[in-house]
Amino acid sequence: MDQKQDVVRLPSERLYMEELEALKKLDQDAKPAGWQLSPKAVLTFLIGGNVKGVAITPKYIGNKRLVEMAIATLLTDRALMLIGEPGTAKSWLSENLTAAIHGDSGKVIQGTAGTSEEHIRYSWNYAMLLAQGPSDQAIIKSPIFRAMETGGIARFEEISRCASEVQDAMISILSEKTISIPELGREVFAARGFSIIATANTRDRGVNEMSAALKRRFNIIVLPSPSDIDTEVEIVRKRVREISTSYELRASLPEEEAVRKVVTIFRELRSGMTLDGKEKVKGPSGVISTAEAISLLTGSMALAGSFGSGQISEEDIAAGLQGAIVKDEEKDRLVWKEYLENVMKKRGSTWRNLYFACSEMNN
Repeated sequence: MDQKQDVVRLPSERLYMEELEALKKLDQDAKPAGWQLSPKAVLTFLIGGNVKGVAITPKYIGNKRLVEMAIATLLTDRALMLIGEPGTAKSWLSENLTAAIHGDSGKVIQGTAGTSEEHIRYSWNYAMLLAQGPSDQAIIKSPIFRAMETGGIARFEEISRCASEVQDAMISILSEKTISIPELGREVFAARGFSIIATANTRDRGVNEMSAALKRRFNIIVLPSPSDIDTEVEIVRKRVREISTSYELRASLPEEEAVRKVVTIFRELRSGMTLDGKEKVKGPSGVISTAEAISLLTGSMALAGSFGSGQISEEDIAAGLQGAIVKDEEKDRLVWKEYLENVMKKRGSTWRNLYFACSEMNN
């Protein structure tokens, strides 16, 4: 069996292994210390292109200049922070940057309220510690520790959710590029090429606000939501195709009209205005992101493949819309009903079946 079918999700360096190998063979530009590709080849891997007959699929659809700035940051001793609303591909860009540069995107810390200093520095195997005392063998190295040793990149997801003492520890690491191990009387110095890519959600203030001192240690790039509906439709179609292939959903891909309808609804609820600018709409309590649209359509494919004809129906999409939009049972149900009656109902015959399916689901 193909290795790609054995797991639910492969890391980018394995998912796009053929593309990376092709770029390595064709890359004639100078490579920074520790990098497997030149900056220009990394850019090609991320935005796509054709290199001497080898098709490179785009991993990030958006402003090319932002990607160039992100790559340029990692050429310096500055860490990189990607900030944006949910669904702006912060984590996806972080993973693919790391995969292209070092071929290992697995050194990841997931920021939560429970993330401690041990998670970003090191901890101990206490059985070994009690048996033989402090030693290199007894140390459990954090992803940042391992990245420092090898000159790699560590990823820190949702850094804004971490408590202030964790932020303070990050300031020290980013400033000094060392981790002190007082129990062994030594320090670990970062090898050339070491960096950190952090992500932060602008909709989630987290446990504590990021301190100004921490922000100063990063080059911050704000990733915007897709600027126009065509770009967002392209992003959604691409990711739905990739995810559905991975999950082997037994359904046809959604037609462009279905994708465009979902994206239209999400953009209008997100912005508080219909696309033509003629009518204001109320937004739901939750975040209506591009990522939610992707999840909705893959879920609709699962419904169609398992309980329908294999073709996505209006009822499948309506079920997904209900789950994505009505997060707060009382408030969101009214918001959604108002949108259905004041906007969708008035859009004519092409929207009629979806309107009826959504109305029935929301009753």
